Amino acid sequence: MKKTLYLFALAGLFTFASCESTESRTEETEQNIEEGSEEMEDEAEQTAEDIEEGGEEAAGEIRD
Repeated sequence: MKKTLYLFALAGLFTFASCESTESRTEETEQNIEEGSEEMEDEAEQTAEDIEEGGEEAAGEIRD
């Protein structure tokens, strides 16, 4: 009986450790996704500014 209880306790600890590991990986993945989307947003804003500046330059050349 004691061995059975010991095995159940050990299995419970292993399961808990496994869940904790998965949770930390999930949080890390979420953080990486958030950082990646922030970088993409910054790049998109920069590209939009570059396009706008290029359009203004082209319009200035057409007027001249």
